[in-house]
Amino acid sequence: MKRKNVPGICILCLALLTACAGQGASPEGETPSGAEEISSAAEEQTSSPADQAGGEGSTEESGMPNEEAASYESVPYRLFPTSSNAWVGDVMPMSDGESLQLYYLYDTDHNGEGYHPIHKFSTTNFYEYQDDGLMVDFGKSKEDPDLAIGTGSVLIGQDGLYHCFYTGHNDTFPEKGLDKECVMHAVSSDNVTWTKLPEDTFYAADNYSGDDFRDPFVFWNEEEQRYWLLIAAREESLGGVVAKYTSEDLSHWTLEDPLYAPGAQYMLECPDLFKMGDWYYLFYSWDCVTYYARSQSINGPFEAPEDNVLDGTGFCFYAAKTAELNGNRYLCGWVGRKSEPVDAGAYNWAGSMLIHQLVQKEDGTLGVREPESFRDYFVQEETPSAIGTLGTVEETEDGYRMSAEKGEVSLVNFGMRKPTMMLEFDVTVPEGGYAGIAFGEQEEYGKYTGLVLDGKTDSVHFEGCVLSRIQYVEPLITTKFAFEAGQEYHVKAVMENEIVVLYVDDTKALSNRIYKSIDGANFGLYVSGGEATFRNIEIHTP
Repeated sequence: MKRKNVPGICILCLALLTACAGQGASPEGETPSGAEEISSAAEEQTSSPADQAGGEGSTEESGMPNEEAASYESVPYRLFPTSSNAWVGDVMPMSDGESLQLYYLYDTDHNGEGYHPIHKFSTTNFYEYQDDGLMVDFGKSKEDPDLAIGTGSVLIGQDGLYHCFYTGHNDTFPEKGLDKECVMHAVSSDNVTWTKLPEDTFYAADNYSGDDFRDPFVFWNEEEQRYWLLIAAREESLGGVVAKYTSEDLSHWTLEDPLYAPGAQYMLECPDLFKMGDWYYLFYSWDCVTYYARSQSINGPFEAPEDNVLDGTGFCFYAAKTAELNGNRYLCGWVGRKSEPVDAGAYNWAGSMLIHQLVQKEDGTLGVREPESFRDYFVQEETPSAIGTLGTVEETEDGYRMSAEKGEVSLVNFGMRKPTMMLEFDVTVPEGGYAGIAFGEQEEYGKYTGLVLDGKTDSVHFEGCVLSRIQYVEPLITTKFAFEAGQEYHVKAVMENEIVVLYVDDTKALSNRIYKSIDGANFGLYVSGGEATFRNIEIHTP
């Protein structure tokens, strides 16, 4: 998948734009900032998160008074990196056994005729990233099939070389009667200098669309002792499919029957296949959401679980692909960016890298949690103290019991949040009501917004509105989660500047940019429309 910066239009497919209404491109000149070298040595102060999102970071926009905002300082992005002059597009992770090599589409707000070169980060622990820079550049001529580059994959072949398979995309080709997209191949002996092999370029077979043929995922199939190539393709009678090719040498490919053809979506972008335990899992993305299906055979049939989404809607986490490191498998994608630093705004394509750790459940379904290495980053622990309350709040031996009528809110305020922190607690969610994490301005509780654990619609969501209006507003970002009355759930929220990633029971995540949570904002816990208990509340900081 790739995106050219044309205001209001996603050039790859109008269907995706329709599914994600409001996900237009950002204004020209918007440039994220941050440390050029993203590592533990990064100590210089970067610009505010609001600046990174294209705004001026004014206290008026954040809703915080000048004196309070002045006490809050943003930090370099260590958990959710971007390059200093660009955004992270689709991630193509690969493990070399010692680290994750995180190739990605390098997106700017001033893309020219050529765009989306492949750049790379590398990490061993998910809180120290090395920016390794350019790997594979786009073509420089209108005659090059990779005038723009789209998503692909990297592997170490049986020959010991690094192989990058990627999408060649040229917007001018259809007017010449040529296919817009193709599969291309580059190799490297050192994972630094790459050589393109134009003779290995190939286009869609006659039964597949030449304009929707992208995101090659190549791997060595140990069972069959040959390479497989999976690609997001479109077949006229089947719609979006995961097409399958096989090869003995990574240069000559044989078309096989599609691996997955659910007949449900226009495209199945960024396919990724792996085995965990007794199951094979196939990830793919569309409608601004990442999905998965599973099978107990690598050849299928693959079927989607009843709930096959691990994060939220609307480009809050997209185009995720996986890799394994030190016995754990990680789901690597991006949290979208916004044109303006406002909580009600829609997300745009590309943003900051975001990585979840996958969790396999006993029934073979999957969940997500924060990378377990974060425990080596968040080494300070404290129990927060309330500085104020709203409504009916009872302090208990190990937390709080709160209740509020429908349309009303009870809340405990823990004061100003730190720029980087993890909030952790156990909670019961009221049947037909809401509970969650609140963010707002000191004691002006009527203006607080929050992340919502929703016992009424069995979901987790965020809408950017004030807490008392939650029941009336369509969620901006949402994911399913079935809450049971009286059952306790374990919640963690990882926060770095405006990025807030919520994890529930190592099962679901909800990734957000919440601007009302920064610039001196207070944070707390709340309930509406019932009773909730919050126990074992802890704050973890670096």
